[in-house]
Amino acid sequence: MLTSTPPTVRPATRPATRPVAAPDTPTDPDTPGSATAYRPRGFGRWAAEPTAASAPLIRSRVRSVLEGWDITAEITDVLLLAVSELVGNVVLHAAGAGRLRVEVSLRGGWLQLEVTDGASALPRLPHPRDEVDPDAESGRGLLIVHLMATEAGGRLSVQAGEFGKSVRVRVPAA
Repeated sequence: MLTSTPPTVRPATRPATRPVAAPDTPTDPDTPGSATAYRPRGFGRWAAEPTAASAPLIRSRVRSVLEGWDITAEITDVLLLAVSELVGNVVLHAAGAGRLRVEVSLRGGWLQLEVTDGASALPRLPHPRDEVDPDAESGRGLLIVHLMATEAGGRLSVQAGEFGKSVRVRVPAA
């Protein structure tokens, strides 16, 4: 069963006059005073049992949200590939560790996809120069997501939490 939080988009609060950012002003949305701090924000969340049937449902929901936010096809493709790979990894490696949660957010000009599961084992983040066994049937998903996110100007990260781990993909929204 797939449960969801309806996606939202809300305009960020704007001051009466918008400050002009100096060239060295940070553009990270988590930094107060950032040059991108006045862009629209949005959020969507889905929770599901980690089964193979969950992946296409979540992917479809994420696609709908990104279309509603008017995200470019190139960035949408990066995030949809990441959804497929990351949810697939949860199904393969952490299905017995509880529910799967997928969140997508738009904030300060950045899109973030976060896939969380209850397993405590952290995946090894790939290095682009890692040797890949050409005969292997798996083991390339995180590398592909990492390369695509990096090419789009973003990053892939893993964070351990009290109740499991989260794998995040963060890319510029435009």
